[in-house]
Amino acid sequence: MIWQIDPTHSQVSFSIRVMGVTTTKGRFNALRGHLSIDEQNPANSWVEAEVDAASIDTHNKLRDAHLRSAAFFAVKQYPTIVFQSTHVEHVSDQDYKVTGNLSLHGVTKPVTFDVAYHDQRTIKGARTGLRVSAKINRTDFGLGQGMAVQFAASEMATIEIALEAVQTSAQVREAVATS
Repeated sequence: MIWQIDPTHSQVSFSIRVMGVTTTKGRFNALRGHLSIDEQNPANSWVEAEVDAASIDTHNKLRDAHLRSAAFFAVKQYPTIVFQSTHVEHVSDQDYKVTGNLSLHGVTKPVTFDVAYHDQRTIKGARTGLRVSAKINRTDFGLGQGMAVQFAASEMATIEIALEAVQTSAQVREAVATS
C-alpha cells in the first residue's frame, strides 16, 4: 500500500549537545514524501522523503540564520535533505530497521533508522503512523566546519521523526521514480 507523508501531522526534529553542558533542539517545518508498507514482506517496503533545509527552526532567529548559512546547511546551495531507503528489515513486533541513503549538504551516506510502526487506522481516510530515530555524525556530512563550531557542538546529532501518512494510489511510486 502506498502512503503520502502528511506534513501537517508529521515532524522532523533533531537535538545536539552544545558546549558539553546543554542540548539544542530544533525541527524542520517542511517535509514531504511517500512510503510503501508491505506487512507480509517488509523487504518490499520503501520510503522516499525530502525536507526543506531552509525550514530549520530552533526558536532562535540568529541561530537559525547561522544554521542556514554556508557554515552549516548552506541552504542556497543544498536546499533539500533527501532520504531514500535501500533496505527494510523487521526486527520484532512493530520494530523495524530502515537503511537508506541520506543526502545532506551535498554528501550522501548510508544511515539506518530505528522505526516503530504504529499500524493502520481509518480516521478521515486510511492513516498510518511511525516513530523514527537515528544518530548521525554531522561532520560526516560536512556540517559545522570551523574551530568555534568544532569546539562548541558535539559531532553526534539525534534525529527523531514523528510520521503520519495517508493512503494514496500506486501511481505515486511511478511518478516519484520518474521525477
